[in-house]
Amino acid sequence: MSTVLARLLSYILCHAKIGAISLLFAFAPPSTAQPLLSPQTPQLQDVAGEFAFVRLQYDNYYNDGFGFGTWRTDFPSADSNFLRGVARLSNVRVMKDPIVLRFDDERIFDYPFLYALEMGRSGGPDFSAKEKATMREYLLRGGFLLIDDFWGTRQWDNFYRAFSQVFPDREIIELPADHEIFRSYYDISGPQMIPVIGNPDNYPEQDVDRASNHAILDDAGRVMVLINWNSDMGDGWEHTYDPRYPTRYANLAYQLGINYLIYSLIH
Repeated sequence: MSTVLARLLSYILCHAKIGAISLLFAFAPPSTAQPLLSPQTPQLQDVAGEFAFVRLQYDNYYNDGFGFGTWRTDFPSADSNFLRGVARLSNVRVMKDPIVLRFDDERIFDYPFLYALEMGRSGGPDFSAKEKATMREYLLRGGFLLIDDFWGTRQWDNFYRAFSQVFPDREIIELPADHEIFRSYYDISGPQMIPVIGNPDNYPEQDVDRASNHAILDDAGRVMVLINWNSDMGDGWEHTYDPRYPTRYANLAYQLGINYLIYSLIH
């Protein structure tokens, strides 16, 4: 990459996103013939990296009965492994430890990328008025929210009930397979159904038999909210080293996640 292009990307990222962040791409993604991560992948040492993995904590509409909400699924192994994957598979410097924040915490504006999951169970999320207002401001100012791991029409309805209150004036659209988000780093042929552990044949979990990606866009057409429906990247990250989890799906989980991250950093 030329010095001029590198400086231009650094300038854009430092001035256009929430919080200062810089990014330098690797020249080419690594081969996927073997596992993208292995137990020998070095542990992270960078305590002041440029990318922080922030998981969104939220309340459920119904109490799930386990003493904590569905937001904690796969935590913290999925988050830590994804950070290791980003460090291993790109030149993005990462912070060592994942972070958990709510939308009523003003520190949310320090981080341009948020991850949330299981937003269809237990009635879906129940956002307070302050959380909804902060979410709108965060996303319209350039933030990016990745929603993962919810399945079927019932869970979709629970999710839709909550997010139609956050952006009642914006349509949730389905992204086509040729959208640039699937080619921002790895070249992937559209949405992929990533299974939970214990489902090596990748059977649908609910009443929908294909994965799809949906989005809420800002006025410029940027994806603010990316909705990964009927797919579970978090399990692919969490069970990277489990011999029961198929390598091909773990690899796909990292490829998709890194594509979404790179997209969020350059838009």
